[in-house]
Amino acid sequence: MVNKSSEFESTVKKIVWTLRRISHLIYADSRNIAKQYGLTAAQASVIKILFGSSGAFSSTGLSRELDVTPPNLTGIIDRLEEKGLIERKKTEADRRTWKIELTKRGKELAESLPNITELKLLHGLKDLNHTEVYGIYFGLSTIAKVIGTEFFEKNTNV
Repeated sequence: MVNKSSEFESTVKKIVWTLRRISHLIYADSRNIAKQYGLTAAQASVIKILFGSSGAFSSTGLSRELDVTPPNLTGIIDRLEEKGLIERKKTEADRRTWKIELTKRGKELAESLPNITELKLLHGLKDLNHTEVYGIYFGLSTIAKVIGTEFFEKNTNV
C-alpha cells in the first residue's frame, strides 16, 4: 500500500519542479527577445498587441490589456517611441486623448517577433474547454496564494 503522505509530498515536489520549469521558460522567452530584438518582454507584448489589433489603442486601454499600471505603461511607451517603433497621436474627437499605434518600422518588427509566453498559452490552450482552463487558473491561483504573493491577493477575484 502506498503511503498517502509520501505520495502527497512527491506530488508537491513535482508541482515545485513544474513551477521552476515554467519560470525558466518564461525567463528564457524574455531573454531571447531581449537578445534578438533589444526589447523587454513588456515592450514585445505592447508591439504584439498593437500589431494584432485593428487600430490604435489609448494608453488606458493598453494598460488594461497588459494588466500594468498606467505609470508603468508610460515608461514602456516612452522607450518604444524612442526606438521609433510606436507613435502617439492625438485623437480628433478629444485633443487631450492620445492613441498609440505602431510605426512602419514597428509593424515590420512585429511580423518577425516570436510568440511570447502569453501568445503561446493562448494558442496552446485554445482547444481546452472553459472548465479545464478555469481549473488550471484556479490551481495556479491557489499556489500563488499559498506562496504568499501579496500582489496577487490584492488584485484578483478568486
